[in-house]
Amino acid sequence: MLKKLIVILVLLLAVERGKASAQDLKQQLELIEDSLLKTADSMYYAFIPDDRSGYNEKFVKQLVRALKIKGSYDYPFTKLAEKINIMAPDDKAFRMYNWAIAPTDVTRRYYGAIQMPGDELRLFPLVDYTAELGKGAEDSVLRNGKWYGALYYRIMPHNIDGQKVYTLFGLNASSSISNKKVMDPLTITPTGPVFGAQIFNVRSQNKNTERINRFVIEYKKAVQASMNWDPEMNAVYFDRLVSDVNDPNRKYTYVPSGQYDGFRWSNGYWNFVEDLIPIEIREDGNAPAPVPVKPKETGGN
Repeated sequence: MLKKLIVILVLLLAVERGKASAQDLKQQLELIEDSLLKTADSMYYAFIPDDRSGYNEKFVKQLVRALKIKGSYDYPFTKLAEKINIMAPDDKAFRMYNWAIAPTDVTRRYYGAIQMPGDELRLFPLVDYTAELGKGAEDSVLRNGKWYGALYYRIMPHNIDGQKVYTLFGLNASSSISNKKVMDPLTITPTGPVFGAQIFNVRSQNKNTERINRFVIEYKKAVQASMNWDPEMNAVYFDRLVSDVNDPNRKYTYVPSGQYDGFRWSNGYWNFVEDLIPIEIREDGNAPAPVPVKPKETGGN
């Protein structure tokens, strides 16, 4: 009987030590989160733009230190999520940390990292490779941490031949004269994330025998253009864009035409749908389009 009581006591003490340890880890994460908030404010709002990069480096180091703590994958980072994007797909296969700083008043630089589940940290940092892609942005597949930088506002998963592919919706405002919105496929491989996949039934303008690997719309800096998922239409909608100076080669002059095209998912592809929202032609010559349901795009416009 005495031995049994001793065993029970030892087990109870072990449980209590486990609770105390979990509480200690939570407190550590809370303290680092508070430090991250202060650094994020400086990273975004430092009066001298050059200082923002320095604070960004400090922020990255603090974030990595936080993520090394056991249990960080399940820690909600509720307060930090008000400063940066923290997103995960419905299947919780990964968690993405995503933000941008403004090196100048009109440009942005994007940062991101993908954390995999588990007690030991497995983290894939992302390097903004947008400027190097140029006109090949839609045709490229990016590996080894290279990434089409963006602030993401939606993740949509699909199964294709037994492999999970995640379509990421994001905003890139790094140019001083135009903005871009992107649908970027992501697959997680044993060696890390791969961005870009031929899951769009749209032919490349540069390689007309191949499909594009990501879908990008570019438009004038001063205007707003939409691209998001509408559950009622069961489709992605986006503004059809036209040049306001009648020059299709100058994407920075593109503005919304008032019409919407889109994509619907079928048979492993995003299939292009022209005139997703029919236009009602009125007698006076006006051609308004109905306004689709627009989920919040946290990346902004």
